[in-house]
Amino acid sequence: MNTLTLIFVIALALSVVLQLWLGQRQARYVSRHRDSVPEAFQEHIALSDHQKAAGYTLAKLRFGKTELLIGTGLLLIWTLGGGLNWLDQFWRGMQLSPILTGLAVIFSFMLISSLLDMPLSLYRTFRLEERFGFNRMTGKLFVADFLKNMLLAVLIGGPLLSLVLWLMQDASALWWLYVWAIWMGFSLLMMWAYPTFIAPLFNKFSPLDDQALRERIEKLLARCGFRSNGIFVMDGSRRSSHGNAYFTGLGDNKRIVFFDTLLKSLTPDEVEAVLAHELGHFRRRHIPKRIAVMAVLSFAGLALLGWLLDYAPFYHGLGVEEPSTYIALLLFMLVMPVFTVYLQPLMAAFSRKHEFEADDFAARQSDAGTLIQALVKLYQENASTLTPDPVYSAFHDSHPPAPVRIAHLSSKMS
Repeated sequence: MNTLTLIFVIALALSVVLQLWLGQRQARYVSRHRDSVPEAFQEHIALSDHQKAAGYTLAKLRFGKTELLIGTGLLLIWTLGGGLNWLDQFWRGMQLSPILTGLAVIFSFMLISSLLDMPLSLYRTFRLEERFGFNRMTGKLFVADFLKNMLLAVLIGGPLLSLVLWLMQDASALWWLYVWAIWMGFSLLMMWAYPTFIAPLFNKFSPLDDQALRERIEKLLARCGFRSNGIFVMDGSRRSSHGNAYFTGLGDNKRIVFFDTLLKSLTPDEVEAVLAHELGHFRRRHIPKRIAVMAVLSFAGLALLGWLLDYAPFYHGLGVEEPSTYIALLLFMLVMPVFTVYLQPLMAAFSRKHEFEADDFAARQSDAGTLIQALVKLYQENASTLTPDPVYSAFHDSHPPAPVRIAHLSSKMS
């Protein structure tokens, strides 16, 4: 057996065992606490709502286990099972140019993968989310979203991927450095363009028409030194009853977005507190920090790919007969999550630190007690578990666990 094959198999097995173990911990912990609302929430959340959140969490864990096992099986089929090799040989037989062959292999892989994932997506949307009262998606809208995503992948990803494959094939040994610069520029462009040109393809964005709430928000923006390109309400209720708020975009193209579901459930004071939290991310420069982390990780990843490109055992050890630039890129994207799963606690801790800082900012600009009220409503309406396992949470949760976050905000009230 190829040494790289052995390393891959061992790493994949360890990754799967780790994720199954974490899921089992979470299931036991949530089940153990499902019959008692945590003390900090007893005055605000009924036992029935707490038990609904526990049931929702356990259902998602069971579904996640199924996704993990199916995904692992498909990964083995694509790599050691020869799936990618067969796809590569099929398109090589068409006698296309290397770049067109690469585009055909990668896009056909994406299409096949999306179709294979379709049953799981349908179950997640129309069974799991429906069971707990969250789904608002129709079959027609589901298909429309799928087709739009495929079309955008071709129209936007096609030219970018062509340029990347050309650089990998014809540029110098430092091709990966040029690709990194292009990728970072493209990412920033998409962050700027997304709110104006892409998001409206999927949702309707209407200017906030509540004049009193708009005036409150504009005063908050002025206090925080934040300039936006508008305050919008998104029709999130078309797809789900989950609520959220965020700001998006870069430079002069920043905009504030509220889900319509959020505005229906929160008071104006609570909306202001939630927005103050989001503005905390802006004032503490969390977006540039996250971009910097992404830049470092993508730089390291592309440098590693630059070395693997000419390393024959990389291809042979993962089930591919003939090396090529596009197969190297595809294999790298498929295999790297197996080895980077251990970075999840670091990334989650980084994100939770930002959430605490944004909460601190909101407590100063608005009111900690009001933000607590808003968060409790969101926990209740989104059926978020109030009792996550600490180890599972450390790996998976980008936000602090509910009891920890509420305790942190409560300390700011004094």
